[in-house]
Amino acid sequence: MSVLLRVFKLALAYPWRALISLLMAVVCTVLVLVLPTVTKVLVDEVMDKGRRDLLFQTGAFGIGAIFLRQVLFTLRTYGNNAMEQRLIHDLRTALYNKLQRLPIKWFDTNSSGEIMSRVASDVPTTDRVIVETIDQAIPAVLQFAIMAGWMFYNSWQLTLVTLAPLPIIGLITTIYSRRAEPRWRESSEASADLNALLHDNLAGIRQIKAYTVEPEALNRFDAASRRVGEKHMRVMKGQAIVWPGVSLLAESGIILMLGCGALWFLDGSVSKGTVMAFLMAWPFLFDPISRINNLTQIFLGGKVAAKRVFDILDLPDEMNLTEGERPAKFAGRVEFRNAGFSYDTDSTAVQGISLIAEPGMTVALVGPTGAGKSTVLNLLTRFYETDRGKILLDGHEIESLSKEWLRDHTGYVTQESFLFNSSLRENLLLAKPDATDDEIWFALENANAARFVRELPEQLDTVAGERGVRFSGGEKQRLSIARALLKNPPLLLLDEATSALDNETERLVQQALETLRADRTSFVIAHRLSTVRKADLICVLQDGALVEKGRHDELLAQGGLYARLCEASIRE
Repeated sequence: MSVLLRVFKLALAYPWRALISLLMAVVCTVLVLVLPTVTKVLVDEVMDKGRRDLLFQTGAFGIGAIFLRQVLFTLRTYGNNAMEQRLIHDLRTALYNKLQRLPIKWFDTNSSGEIMSRVASDVPTTDRVIVETIDQAIPAVLQFAIMAGWMFYNSWQLTLVTLAPLPIIGLITTIYSRRAEPRWRESSEASADLNALLHDNLAGIRQIKAYTVEPEALNRFDAASRRVGEKHMRVMKGQAIVWPGVSLLAESGIILMLGCGALWFLDGSVSKGTVMAFLMAWPFLFDPISRINNLTQIFLGGKVAAKRVFDILDLPDEMNLTEGERPAKFAGRVEFRNAGFSYDTDSTAVQGISLIAEPGMTVALVGPTGAGKSTVLNLLTRFYETDRGKILLDGHEIESLSKEWLRDHTGYVTQESFLFNSSLRENLLLAKPDATDDEIWFALENANAARFVRELPEQLDTVAGERGVRFSGGEKQRLSIARALLKNPPLLLLDEATSALDNETERLVQQALETLRADRTSFVIAHRLSTVRKADLICVLQDGALVEKGRHDELLAQGGLYARLCEASIRE
């Protein structure tokens, strides 16, 4: 389906608004006939024939028609802007909803700045095509057709002379449109790249300052900004050449019309009023042509923006997000049967993972950096799907379960604690929207976070700031742990959840976690020996493979990789 046709179908959500706007545009267009008609009557009847009786009524009719046209124009402008905002809201919401339904793997290869550019810039540009079509393009075509018909009715000879430049104008604009579209696409892509770079630099501003690489960051931004300017100027260069030529051809029509009109008036072929009426009609006839420049930019820019928006909307949703089995109970038994996963065809993240976690067990995942520990947790949440082997939850193959159900029964605290730029209460209620303040404070107490939260002037109403900037790393992790505890899930995943805590705080949090792990299955990733030594099962990963598993004392006795990791931890 044509991209622009898909854009226009969006207007079907508001058919009556579009129809009313179009009808007002048609009425406004018909009313443009009033001025040249009044001019012809005033010249031929009042001035040449002395019809004083027509003076007042003709003038009143003309002023009334112009007044009505301006009133309709005002109403149409307001209505079109209201519809445009509704369309932008609908499409932006649909795009955001689609983004939430895409698999995590898609976000690994698409920058946040690029995505933000599509939501913030491409959506309004796309919907602008609809409004401008109703507000400008269709009325322009009608106005040209109506005015040309009126002129042809009054003098077909003068009409043909006036329209003589039109075929050349049509050829020029067609050629320009075909060549301008790729330039618009390049300009849009350059702007998206600039937004992506700006987003990354602002997110990493502390790293930029810490490593004093402000000049290098500025150079990268300068290069990206220059590229935007260069691509935009390629578009403007074509316009600077084409549209003055179009105006020259269009305005030459009025000289031809006046010259021929004067000659034919002297010959008695046309009246003076007809020539004057054509002179008044000419701006209305060529006004649609003068809009071609602006409309071409809007349509080309809208087509490029729409394609970028629809490219996301057409992506397949994350599979089984809401569909699938929803067991009434989940005891928490987890079994990996020779499970494996690859991010791409060239490398394997994890392979041959086989283990069983009975309900209430704590399984610790240890190993060198890059061994695949976090990938195992991502497979349990189905952020990534196994491509070999199986994972079973209470005997159900994980692929058969609804992801929504699975994640509702899983608490996940990541290594990089994240807080939204909203109040602490709203951040914590993500885990349990109907939780009371007492439940929130209980979770904070268990995560050893209640003390510093109570010391805040606004306590639970304190705004965390962007990415939780108002709190230290340890405080953010304790708040994230509290969020997971508030959820009270049967399956708990902790990915280096205590890495940013000092020893005393970690000890207090570990006590709380040990109590909570008593009746739930827990998978814990940690480097610290104190975190994993009491685990029911320790799994040692290396290069994506499960090389050792057992309890702490058993693995130490084997003298393998786990023993070496413990020895290194003790030395540290």
